[in-house]
Amino acid sequence: MNEYDDLINRVSARATASKRHRPPLTADTLATAEERLGFPLHPLLAALYRRAGDGGFGPEYKLFPLLRTTDAEEDTVVDGYLDRVPPADADTWWSWPKGVVPILDWGCAMIAAVDCLSEDGTVLLFEPNAMTGQDLTGAWFIDACSLAEWLETWLARSGWYEEDKVDEEFDMALWPDAASRW
Repeated sequence: MNEYDDLINRVSARATASKRHRPPLTADTLATAEERLGFPLHPLLAALYRRAGDGGFGPEYKLFPLLRTTDAEEDTVVDGYLDRVPPADADTWWSWPKGVVPILDWGCAMIAAVDCLSEDGTVLLFEPNAMTGQDLTGAWFIDACSLAEWLETWLARSGWYEEDKVDEEFDMALWPDAASRW
């Protein structure tokens, strides 16, 4: 048993109750996704897709599937990341941090994302409405110090996005690594 087994089992139990829940991915599909990304997913995030399901569960608008499986236009983790990372020679002020994959769209341009390069899989909130000018560092907030913590918050129904908490003051710290990851 690894350190995530109990958490994944509890997430899986809640995920199967979701109407949009998708079956888990194969190891080959996960390998294809990581190859396209150019880096491995955080181990807990990979385990969620392999054991709990390919998205369709989680807070509010539900986790994205990892890869597009039909011709339908749908947000996915891999395409969402690749679409947000500009080519190396692009002349743009806009950039998405390396190794940070989008996992959920909160609406109003806000995106939940996992830092796959951090040991704990920090969950970030990209909130471009908080930016001033073209300083992207002001749009990145720490939603949870780890993916495990973020999932526990969802399981406990105590996240900032819960109906009884929506009107509370938005109080997240800026992500200090934002500027160093472009």
